[in-house]
Amino acid sequence: MCGICGIYDPGGPPPDELILRMITALSHRGPDGSGCYRDDTVTLGHTRLSIVDLTGGTQPMAGELERVWVVFNGEIFNHVELARELRARGHRFRTASDTEVIVHAWEEWGADCFRRFNGQWALALWDRVARRLVLSRDRYGIHPLFYVRTGRRIAFASEVKALFADPEVGREVDPEGFDDLLTTWSATAPTTLFSGVRQVVPGTWLAVDENGVTTHEYWALDFPAEGAEPDRDLQQNAERLREAVVDATRLRFQRSDVPVGAYLSGGIDSAVTAAVIAEFAETDVHTFSLRFADAEFDEGQHQQLMHERLGTTHRELVVHGPDIADALPDAVWHAEIALLRSAPAPMLLLSRLVHSEGYKVVVTGEGADEVLAGYDIFREAKVRALMAAEPDADARIRLVEQLYPWMRRSPAQVPAFAQTFFNRPFDPDDLALSHRPRWQTTSAIRSMLTPERRSNAAGAAERVVAAMPAGAAGWDPLSRAQWLEMRTLLPGYLLSSQGDRMLMAASVEGRFPFLDHRVFEAAARMPAEHKLHGLDEKHLLKRAFADLVPPEIIDRPKQPYRAPDAASIFIADAPDWVAEAMSPGDVASAGIWNPRAVQLLWDKARRTEGRGMGNTDNMRVMAVLTSQLLHRMFVRDWRTIEPAPPEPLTVLDRRTSAAQGRADQGTSGRGPEDKGR
Repeated sequence: MCGICGIYDPGGPPPDELILRMITALSHRGPDGSGCYRDDTVTLGHTRLSIVDLTGGTQPMAGELERVWVVFNGEIFNHVELARELRARGHRFRTASDTEVIVHAWEEWGADCFRRFNGQWALALWDRVARRLVLSRDRYGIHPLFYVRTGRRIAFASEVKALFADPEVGREVDPEGFDDLLTTWSATAPTTLFSGVRQVVPGTWLAVDENGVTTHEYWALDFPAEGAEPDRDLQQNAERLREAVVDATRLRFQRSDVPVGAYLSGGIDSAVTAAVIAEFAETDVHTFSLRFADAEFDEGQHQQLMHERLGTTHRELVVHGPDIADALPDAVWHAEIALLRSAPAPMLLLSRLVHSEGYKVVVTGEGADEVLAGYDIFREAKVRALMAAEPDADARIRLVEQLYPWMRRSPAQVPAFAQTFFNRPFDPDDLALSHRPRWQTTSAIRSMLTPERRSNAAGAAERVVAAMPAGAAGWDPLSRAQWLEMRTLLPGYLLSSQGDRMLMAASVEGRFPFLDHRVFEAAARMPAEHKLHGLDEKHLLKRAFADLVPPEIIDRPKQPYRAPDAASIFIADAPDWVAEAMSPGDVASAGIWNPRAVQLLWDKARRTEGRGMGNTDNMRVMAVLTSQLLHRMFVRDWRTIEPAPPEPLTVLDRRTSAAQGRADQGTSGRGPEDKGR
């Protein structure tokens, strides 16, 4: 896990100080060292969190002919197998790092190498012969990668703050990105929350050369047509899933030269990965859990049960409301986006605990809900369809009661609300049927925008639906819902705001076995009823691992990770930033929210101390607070980053005269089809 940055400029290299400022902005992602490569066209920067080949994995890295240079954030988990294959084809390796595998894989297979990688990555590769910069991001968007164009110059980085190290890059909130946020909880790639800044779409690679930027897809989420799923035997599917998850977890635990810990949330997903790790571990397994002082959000009982079952060395962090209020500004700084939930802040605190215990890597259960249908949104869509066909009112209410047994303020407790929510008119042919209620609920926040922003806000949902594959209409409804969740909430919020950004803020790498593409591809071949059996979510996962996970966890209702929102902010000793962010002057200065609407929300939240507020009001509070923080940090009060990269800094200078550069192009290597050996 690392931070990467760089600049492509056919007009000549940028000032040395600029790349140093960019590297400095990413130092939290890689405190173990840094490096810089530069020639007449490209400058590459890197900050390293050393995990694989601690002594030999220094970046930027090239092959022996220095034809291809790479900076890389992430892990290629099948690098051992790929290196073996590449050696058999004549490639010579100087290190045992997965980074060098990328170099030789590009030389051997060109862009086809990305399909061969089993991993999580954001990388930049400079091919000196082709005069092409390549930017690539993993299949799900686990690791971030942004870019911006200023004239002929194209800069890229793991985080936007590194791009803003260049004073020529503008800093304004993007209307389309903000509209995405107020619909799907994040800016959907390639948009971001900042005008002019783009992000590489998961599953794609970009070619940057004198002709500009072109996007190429190497992998896409796909499902078979409804009724045509090739794997239909339930028991065989459970065995296939178990084999895939076990191997994915083994790779993510064993492919590391530093100790690897595991998160235990109290649910089945992290219980499965921790149990598999315990099966393979030759030493004590260290697990980490997040708890809450507020019992409504706490899962400590089930975390304790699992760690005792596995015999792990366990650390837990109990979070109180003031802890969240204190950590929220840091969470926004690292997330680089406004937040509709406070949940990232406790994850930041947990990452700091992991770091303090000397761990750089943790395995988590993230991705299981998307791949194996674990969310309420999947169950809700099924309930709406059942209610539409069920004339008996009592039967309808009983269906709703099965949805939210974990929620203190369940809709089932207010039958009139439940009937209204689940009886909304819907088009059965709508490809986004499952997500319309969530998007409509979230979009209610728009009523608080300034009139100008409100009039310009529209189209986020339609943009997402328009991006669905041509064959999506033939998928079963659950597959369509899974695609939407994995295209929007997963990369933009769960893996970014709540995932990579909170982990890397503390220099910790997260690994996600359920996001091994082989796990998804196996699950996609199975009928929907194997994943969502009636209203039993992740039915196949429970069946596959019933021997490793105790029934108290297997059979417990799904409880999504949540944290107190407004109630953690409007407390007796609220930090000063809360009043400042909600002040009429600050609100008017940012120009995002209607000051009168914010004042009414502020009065309500103070009066109730944030308790008993509905879902929409909680999101309104968080959206206003965090967007105000974001505007202050990145737009209003931005300060130029002073260059102070982590030590040691390795500089590889390959700048030449124009004539020498042309000579190098003829002798420094061959194209991918010539193996580059």
